[in-house]
Amino acid sequence: MNAINIIVLAKQVPDTRNVGKDAMKADGTVNRAALPAIFNPEDLNALEQALRLKDKYKGTSITILTMGPGRAAEIIRESMYRGADRGFLLTDRAFAGSDTLATSYALAAAIRTIGKFDVIICGRQAIDGDTAQVGPQVAEKLSIPQITYAEEVVSVEKGRIKVKRRLERGVELVEGATPILVTVNNSAPDCRPRNAKRVMKYKRATSISERQNTDEDYISFYNDHPYLNIPEISLKDTNAIETEVGLAGSPTKVKKIENVVFQVKESKILTGNNEDIENLIVELIANHTIG
Repeated sequence: MNAINIIVLAKQVPDTRNVGKDAMKADGTVNRAALPAIFNPEDLNALEQALRLKDKYKGTSITILTMGPGRAAEIIRESMYRGADRGFLLTDRAFAGSDTLATSYALAAAIRTIGKFDVIICGRQAIDGDTAQVGPQVAEKLSIPQITYAEEVVSVEKGRIKVKRRLERGVELVEGATPILVTVNNSAPDCRPRNAKRVMKYKRATSISERQNTDEDYISFYNDHPYLNIPEISLKDTNAIETEVGLAGSPTKVKKIENVVFQVKESKILTGNNEDIENLIVELIANHTIG
């Protein structure tokens, strides 16, 4: 069985369970500083599929690619704790405000910079946008086939991949030729937990942006431990066109933002006696809430 070169696209996203009035900026972009940052859930499902292939095919390597500010390197560390081999942080101020089209363009350019791959795996969608567009757009920009809505990557052998897809009305088993991009549903198995030994090994893995924000004299340490260096890829490194990324390269524009606040206008306190419960049922039937 041949070793597989896998790239996993992962994203650090704002926790949409804690959205408040400051969640959006005036220009319609997400105010990431106002929200806790987490590993996009479906990207964790995608990482688990990559790890299962690594378990199955000896010599397989997993590279994480994430786009974001310096703090997004945390996604790479979390992936390495679970079994990924290395990661790249795609970061540049020019990428700020990118919509799905600009993001996929930047990611595709970074993938070409990284080099050879057999399979790209990513989550179906990110919870801060719910568009499910980035994965397919990356495939189109790389001119490779794609399989979406994957629940399990069954095998990758002899230049062919076999995938089980979860669709609205059932499942299907499909095949494709590599190199290929696969998007993974949240119905796929959850990602395995951190490995304690790998946490100890990679806990000091950092990007240059993170190290520059500390007072530590880090040069000699990271020269002696190169596996702890998380490389950064900038716009210049990819030879991408600046007008195709960021707000300038994003045709999607937010026209209006409106905060919706739910307020309770009327409440009723019920006791546990039968009369109160019967009266509530009569009222719900009368206003057609039930029945």
